[in-house]
Amino acid sequence: MNTPEPFAGEVVHSPVRHHILSVLVENKSGVLARIAGLFARRGFNIYSLAVAPSERHARFSRITIVVDAESAPLEQMMGQLDKLVNVVDIWDIAPKDAVERELLLATIATDVSNRTSLLDILGRAGASIIDVDPGAVTVMLAGTPASCDEFERALEDYSSVELHRTGRLAVPRLGQELTNPERGPR
Repeated sequence: MNTPEPFAGEVVHSPVRHHILSVLVENKSGVLARIAGLFARRGFNIYSLAVAPSERHARFSRITIVVDAESAPLEQMMGQLDKLVNVVDIWDIAPKDAVERELLLATIATDVSNRTSLLDILGRAGASIIDVDPGAVTVMLAGTPASCDEFERALEDYSSVELHRTGRLAVPRLGQELTNPERGPR
């Protein structure tokens, strides 16, 4: 079933190919390196990684890790993470129960011949112009991973000076109660 999304219309949920882990950690030097090293040593492929200070307190950070479901059994991943001293809590968010967003920034070369068509693409995607000079624009799109993929494809015909995407961020859909098998409900 498709659920309306405010940024990009409908989201189509494909078969689960990834796990979304939300990991609350102590905000200390080296924690991210230890977590990434743990995944690398086990041969688990990290598809996306985003980290920032948590809403709870500057003492904690939240890491959103999107992992290939085929390369890493969920229970094994969570068990290995739970053994790390600086990990406070771990939650698995099923893709169907998550609201996921990414940020895409792109600097695109422009001239008189392509400005109108570029503005049409930006309007259809819901992207914004955030910087302009006579020969280029920098644009931003915050949306679902699929909408960022689609927008990136739409920009392929333009001379792109730079394109950057953040890792996915995810929160549970409202009304979803998450549980950590080791610790109970969130």
